[in-house]
Amino acid sequence: MTYDYNADLALFIGSGWKIGEGRDLFPVVDPARGETIAEVPLATPADLDEALATADAKFQEWRSVAPEARAAVLRKAAALLRERADVIGRTLTLEQGKPFAEARAEAISSASFFDWCAEEAVRIYGRVLPRPSGQRSIVIRQPVGPVAAFSPWNFPVYLMAKKLAPALAVGCSVIAKPPEETPGCTGMLLRCLLDGGLPAGVVQLVHGVPDAVSRHLLASPVIRKISFTGSVPVGRHLMRLAADGLKRVTMELGGHAPVLVFDDCDLEKTLDMLVPQKFRNAGQVCVSPTRFYVQEGIYSAFVEGFAARTAQVTTGHGLDAETKMGPLANVRRPQAIAALVEDAEAKGARVMAGGKRGNAGFFFQPTLLADVPDSADIMSNEPFGPVAVAAPFSTLDDAIAKANRLPYGLAAFAFTENMRQANLLGDAIESGMVGINTFAISTADAPFGGVKDSGFGSEGGLEGLDSYLVTKAIHTA
Repeated sequence: MTYDYNADLALFIGSGWKIGEGRDLFPVVDPARGETIAEVPLATPADLDEALATADAKFQEWRSVAPEARAAVLRKAAALLRERADVIGRTLTLEQGKPFAEARAEAISSASFFDWCAEEAVRIYGRVLPRPSGQRSIVIRQPVGPVAAFSPWNFPVYLMAKKLAPALAVGCSVIAKPPEETPGCTGMLLRCLLDGGLPAGVVQLVHGVPDAVSRHLLASPVIRKISFTGSVPVGRHLMRLAADGLKRVTMELGGHAPVLVFDDCDLEKTLDMLVPQKFRNAGQVCVSPTRFYVQEGIYSAFVEGFAARTAQVTTGHGLDAETKMGPLANVRRPQAIAALVEDAEAKGARVMAGGKRGNAGFFFQPTLLADVPDSADIMSNEPFGPVAVAAPFSTLDDAIAKANRLPYGLAAFAFTENMRQANLLGDAIESGMVGINTFAISTADAPFGGVKDSGFGSEGGLEGLDSYLVTKAIHTA
């Protein structure tokens, strides 16, 4: 089974127009080969108006569906995601580049959000306030309304699922703008929902010029909430647009995750965890461990061990079984990464592994930079690529200061066997999520979100559901 762009892709936008009806087309590129594999039609203003009208009408329909029935749709969609994980994963690999094993796992892990939100759909409770006999005051929670959801290309299925699952669970309709680079795998996610019983139009996918789509959707009074995952500059831009309509906003923005490695950790075990995580999805992960601060006593051993493991990371097409790291997602990224590496070298950093662009496609070698000074651009600007940077620290206070030095606060990690130290780190690190001896920080039942310039609001957990609900007090005398 393969994805048929011409037959399926246009079904989710407007009335089901087909490729070649006068709309602009966006090339879908296999980043491992740099070759165009399909074209996706871009929505016109008229298409967006039609999507808005549909979202408004379908919200009234979907909010009235019994919670148990909404939950049944989400459970069926989850089952279909697991059943179709191979074909979704293959399509995702072709469009985005990550190894097939990672892509397949993304489809399967996305299913967990639909399962968890299905359970919570029937537990959206209110409360009764104490009043004199004959009077009633109740508090209820209702869906906020039609939602505009914007998701990026690095985890196109998973990050879209994190937005769709809670919105649908509580009764919202959604206009979702997935990335134009990955229309096939996100279309297959919607197909799972439709085949699971979701009424057509409750979720719509629109592809288009990002700024034009966001301006059009956010200018409409139909949209009551936006959920965005992406860069800080774009997040700020969308917040300005949302302010005019006083729309509710959830923002999961950029990060530059510090990793504090203390000398009491099991170094070999820690390195075996760190290196695969760093190069997962070629480092194109919003919570990717990037700034490695290592206690002085083990710094040399850490750098040597990290470099040796990095040299063993095989790169290639994501459909090749031996590939451990695929290409970067688009043609712009290798040059941007190269510029950061060159700047760090010029300022005194040592290249311990990698450091060069690949020969074909959009590849960049898995890279470790040691002795990187704070003055290097890469210490302040998230590389969003396969580059790890290392520097030593001396004391606990020194480590915390280094972790908190940037305006970002999405995720942070620490490795230590001292649990008192771990508790202090959990309190002191300025981050929305902290992993101590683990990278498992994104789960369906836990809030995922940042502080400072990394955004606000959460996806996942009860906090994620709450962001799609409004509170109403009803008083009867």
